[in-house]
Amino acid sequence: MTSTSLPGGTFRMGDLTVTRMGYGAMQLAGPHVFGPPADRDAAIAVLREVVELGINHIDTSDYYGPYVTNEIIREALHPYPDDLHIVTKVGALRDAEGNWPQALAPEQLRQAVRDNLRRLGLDVIDVVNLRVGGFDRPTPGSIEEPFTVLAEMQQQGMIKHLGLSTVNADQVAEAQAIAPVVCVQNFYNIANRDDDLVDSLAGQGIAYVPYFPLGGFSPLQSEELNAVAARLEATPLAVALAWLLHRSPNILLIPGTSSVAHLRENVAAAALALPDDALSELDSID
Repeated sequence: MTSTSLPGGTFRMGDLTVTRMGYGAMQLAGPHVFGPPADRDAAIAVLREVVELGINHIDTSDYYGPYVTNEIIREALHPYPDDLHIVTKVGALRDAEGNWPQALAPEQLRQAVRDNLRRLGLDVIDVVNLRVGGFDRPTPGSIEEPFTVLAEMQQQGMIKHLGLSTVNADQVAEAQAIAPVVCVQNFYNIANRDDDLVDSLAGQGIAYVPYFPLGGFSPLQSEELNAVAARLEATPLAVALAWLLHRSPNILLIPGTSSVAHLRENVAAAALALPDDALSELDSID
C-alpha cells in the first residue's frame, strides 16, 4: 500500500505532505503510558508496519514512558525514510508516580526539544506542538511566553513547524501573531464534539488532529454509533474513525495501538464508506 491509497489521502501541513491516516505512538509505552512495553519487539514491529503501510505521519512525545516511545521509534526506524514526518509535543513531564505535571517554563521547553531531538536521532523536528491545557480541555490564559520560546528554537533551525495542543481560539490567535501554526491537537471524537475549532482551522488550511479519536482510556459508548455500526456490519470504532475523516478535510487521524493486527484494522476501518443516512444519524449524536 502506498501513502496515496491510504484512507483520506494526504494533507499539506506547512511544506510537509502527510497522510491523513497517521499513527499515534503513545501506546508503545507500558501500562498507563508509563515504563517500557511488555513486548519491545512487538512495538518495533508495529512501527515498521506503519511505514510499510505507507503512513508517513507519526505522533509522539518524549514524555511518553517517559523517553521509552521515542527510543523505540529510533530503534525501529532510524535512519528514517525521507518522507516520514515525526510530530512531537512539549509542555508536560512525567513524575515518579506517573502524573503529567505541566512543564512550560522556558528552560523546560528548551530542554524538552533538545531531548526529543537526541532520543529520536534528529537534527531538526518536523513539528513540535506546545501542549498547554488540561487532560481534555483548554486552560484559558496567555501562551505568549512558551510559544515564543519554541518560535525562537524554530528560527535557530531545531524545529521546522509549530503546532498547539489543548488550546482555545484565543490562544490559537495569540500564537499566530508570533509564528505560523500548522496544526492543532485537541480532544475530539464522534461522542465528544464540543470543540468549535475544526471548521475555523479548515478555513485557514490548518490541520486539526483529534487526540483520543476512539475515546482514549474509556472507549466510545453511544447507542447511535452502535446502531449505525450494526447496520453497516462494522465495528463502532471503525465507524468512529471513518466519521472523523468525513467530518472535515483538515482532520488527521492518529489512532494508537501496540498491535500490528489492530493497526491494520484501523487503516481498513478508516476506508469505510458512510452513506448519507448514516452520516446524518452520526452527526446528530449529542
